[in-house]
Amino acid sequence: MPIIETNGVGLAYEMQGDPKGEPILLIAGLGLQLISWPDAFCKGLISHGFRVIRFDNRDSGLSSKMDQFGKPDLKGLFFNSLFHLPLLSGYTLYDMAKDAIGLMDGLGVKKAHIVGASMGGMIAQIIAGLHHERALTLTSIMSTSGRAGLPGPTPATSKALFAVPDNPHDIDSVIDHFVKMFKVIGSPAYPTPEAELRRRVAAAARRNVCPSGAARQMMAVASSGDRVALLRTIKTVPTLVIHGKSDPFVPVECGRDTARWVTGAIMREIEGMGHDFPPALDAMLSELVALHCKNGVAPEARSA
Repeated sequence: MPIIETNGVGLAYEMQGDPKGEPILLIAGLGLQLISWPDAFCKGLISHGFRVIRFDNRDSGLSSKMDQFGKPDLKGLFFNSLFHLPLLSGYTLYDMAKDAIGLMDGLGVKKAHIVGASMGGMIAQIIAGLHHERALTLTSIMSTSGRAGLPGPTPATSKALFAVPDNPHDIDSVIDHFVKMFKVIGSPAYPTPEAELRRRVAAAARRNVCPSGAARQMMAVASSGDRVALLRTIKTVPTLVIHGKSDPFVPVECGRDTARWVTGAIMREIEGMGHDFPPALDAMLSELVALHCKNGVAPEARSA
């Protein structure tokens, strides 16, 4: 897989679709890899004539691992956050946004439609705010403004996220662990079939597993603060916010708050969708994003 060196890291990436099509840059979420963007979703965008670029963030997949920063103490993260103490992180979401801009530079892409999911949505917001001249449109999916006071994960979700595999050194145990986790955060109205979920998880686990990298990304999220002031500056980048109404990890109120601060933002809430990309919604989600990228607007979300 090709690697582009930028901002002090090597980023693994993949391009699909018409080389002359308008580029859509997909930014993955916490601990996820470029393959977390479903092939069917990507093919839907390609069918609209777009060139799809997906990549591994630093500390995930085949991109550089920032081992020089060690493995963060997540219990300490919770304690510091609870008492509003300083959070020390090796890097922030702003560094990760610079990575994405550097990737665009390396590919010769002057402007792109910026699409991010969860943590990737936070990074996409930063790009649209600080580098609006590089963003044709912004799509923030199942993400948040980061504003204090917004609801957080359900207790079951927090428990699943902080759990560890029974045997971290056994690939089957790791796969079982992540299958259980994705079931907890998944879409209750559109559950991913067991065989497909296991296939996705196994593909990701065999490609790369980096728990310390995911922990460092979590620290980057926690140490980057809220983006309300930045979101208020997004006035010329057409913005679409997509959020599942049954998201147990980043509740829909977080998506609503993101849309609240962006001038002219369009909010699309999807009944029964959780914190995942279930196969049953691939076609609808790709259509929502594609039409927004084409027109700067998006159709009403509808059931699959």
